Amino acid sequence: MRATGRTVTAVAGAALLIGCVSGPAASNGPKPKGHPAGDRVLVFSETAGFRHDSIPEGIAAVKALGAGHGFAVDATEDSRAFSARNLARYDAVVFLSTTGDVLTNGQQKAFERYIGHGGGYVGIHAAADTEYDWEFYGGLAGAYFQSHPAIQPARVEVEDRAHPATSHLGESWNRTDEWYNYRSNPRDRAHVLASLDESSYTGGTMSGDHPIAWCQEYKGGRSFYTGSGHTKESYADPAFRQHLLGGIRWAVGDTQADCRPEKGYTPLFDGSAESLADWKQAGPGSFSLSDDGTLTSSGGLGMLWYGASEFNSYSLKLDWRMASASGDDNSGVFVGFPASDDPWSAVDNGYEIQIDATDAPDRTTGAVYSFRSADIEKRDRALNPPGEWNTYEIRVEGERLRVRLNGVKVNDYTNTDPARSLRDGHVGIQNHGAEDRVSFRDVRIRQLPARAAAQGD
Repeated sequence: MRATGRTVTAVAGAALLIGCVSGPAASNGPKPKGHPAGDRVLVFSETAGFRHDSIPEGIAAVKALGAGHGFAVDATEDSRAFSARNLARYDAVVFLSTTGDVLTNGQQKAFERYIGHGGGYVGIHAAADTEYDWEFYGGLAGAYFQSHPAIQPARVEVEDRAHPATSHLGESWNRTDEWYNYRSNPRDRAHVLASLDESSYTGGTMSGDHPIAWCQEYKGGRSFYTGSGHTKESYADPAFRQHLLGGIRWAVGDTQADCRPEKGYTPLFDGSAESLADWKQAGPGSFSLSDDGTLTSSGGLGMLWYGASEFNSYSLKLDWRMASASGDDNSGVFVGFPASDDPWSAVDNGYEIQIDATDAPDRTTGAVYSFRSADIEKRDRALNPPGEWNTYEIRVEGERLRVRLNGVKVNDYTNTDPARSLRDGHVGIQNHGAEDRVSFRDVRIRQLPARAAAQGD
């Protein structure tokens, strides 16, 4: 922790230190009363240790992203910007390769309150080499830097292809950077977006499980971190710039994603043709598999269903995206139905979690179709628009069915129909008709112990 009595060097952009609004920026939902229109991001790049020569390129890249995507960007290396009054002007603060102890006790407390009131944090590269004695910051960043080998090419395995920071990437991403090893693995605390294949380079020390980008909801706010960004060249790379843009957009609350920790899931469809071997098409229409591992519906009314086994107590996750600008793309996820080549068997015996965003409340996104509407207010806040990816978690325990959309619980339904049962059944995805085009990725499942059925959320 840096001493509070140090001399502060004034920097350009002193206006950062005098702005005020009535409350801190909020990353979830509407901005509070008094918050200025439009998103605003603060880039902070003060260093008290090693200084990366790519910092100017990083600042320029974030400013260019802001200019191109509708958010204002201020940059400073003066920690006096970390006052409650000034921080309230911003929707997110980017720690751009900061190093060492850069904030005083009072500034740390102001930043903790800012996060607690819904502020966003974006950590880039050496942000993990910052404030080792500040426990709150260590939790916010997700992990501290330990060491790194020489700059070299490596293969990044993309674990979450729905989050806006990684949705533009393929299943792997080959790039050159300085690859950090971390003092701890953040996987149990944060949601890992991408990890390093330690066999693709030399110097990895994390025993084959090496997260390199992650996100999390943290103590009221949002945190996104990427270990990339050491080199100047990174900030001219369109794929890396899109990675940063997605992280910033999520941190300020302009897009939604499920950033809860995720472990123990088994893929049912992983993007490969081989993983479709256990899936069967019932009824007319089909799904096409693209080179990026996405399944897209065509024609119908039919259903692609997983025939290798039934499931009883489980958490099913999958990513989906609507194509039409209006969100009028009828499709859904079916659960709890018996094996059949007739898609109407699933309609008559199972339950559909709807995707179409334009129908009546009990048959639109997040609804248990025709049985129970989603919580519309929560659904509207959680739903990403057509063209962007969303993630469902459909949790079945006994006769209880819960639905989370991008991590937000939007439905909780208990079956009481004696003609139906959720206790055993198959899962499937619907292709509804010629005018409906919905895409799916990364269908995965985690079996739950029977005792979980009696528990709450």
